[in-house]
Amino acid sequence: MVLLHVKHGNESQFLFNTTVDVTIETLSQQVTAVYNGRLKVDRICSEIPELADHGITLPPNMQGLTCDQIIDLKLKDEWEDRCIPSGGAEFKKDEIGRRNGHAPNEKMKEVLRKTMEEAKALISTKQVQANVCITMDTVKEALDQLRGAVMIVYPMGLPPHDPIRMDFENQEDLTGTQASLQVISEEEAQLWWASKELQRGKKLQDYIGKNEKTKIFVKIQKRGQGAPAREPLVSEEDQKQMMMHYYRRQEELKKLEEADDTYLQSDWSDRQALKRQFQGLTNIKWGPR
Repeated sequence: MVLLHVKHGNESQFLFNTTVDVTIETLSQQVTAVYNGRLKVDRICSEIPELADHGITLPPNMQGLTCDQIIDLKLKDEWEDRCIPSGGAEFKKDEIGRRNGHAPNEKMKEVLRKTMEEAKALISTKQVQANVCITMDTVKEALDQLRGAVMIVYPMGLPPHDPIRMDFENQEDLTGTQASLQVISEEEAQLWWASKELQRGKKLQDYIGKNEKTKIFVKIQKRGQGAPAREPLVSEEDQKQMMMHYYRRQEELKKLEEADDTYLQSDWSDRQALKRQFQGLTNIKWGPR
């Protein structure tokens, strides 16, 4: 199996297993699906703490309004009575006015938080260091864990406008958000290796040969952004080790230089000492009697 170390920009994303016989089009679709799937898990995980602390999201026409404004406009959240967390709610006002403030109790909060950490660990970039590959099955497992935890806490489900539910149902609207800049559609996705774009219509073996036991660095980005920056010849970790070695070597040279100075100033290293002794010029003191 060919091991791909997928990066976006200079940041490692995940490891992915494939074969040299795969077409670039299929490989691009697979890598893009995992890349976007990890972003989806991250988005949901970023919303889980807010759900745990402040309850479900208010309808769009009520978000950001004060209580007085809601009363004056005679607005009502129809989902407030339907989406009650298991074990009852604890009120904690959302200062930014995005969620209704009816938070789950501490036990249910812990269910959400623990599941969030487990899901994040599945798709973490630390899996690269652990040499663990990520597939769509991994992403689906993380999403299923999060979906199960939300269903435990909210058996009646979340409102259709809640971003967590929208992500689960692939109905998310990322227009105008920072997250929209990170997502790469399959049509726009490009894979690069060794400053070469992997062209659709070819196979991976057309670029790296037929050796299955190969590891390569692949960068994913949107079409039209040009060639990504080359990988550094020396990795960041190797560079740190080289700097540490250089520093230690400098310290050793300083100590040796100090030792040389001490040697030159010692009496036994004086080449003229024997001559002065024969001439009676040793132990001469200058000064008044």
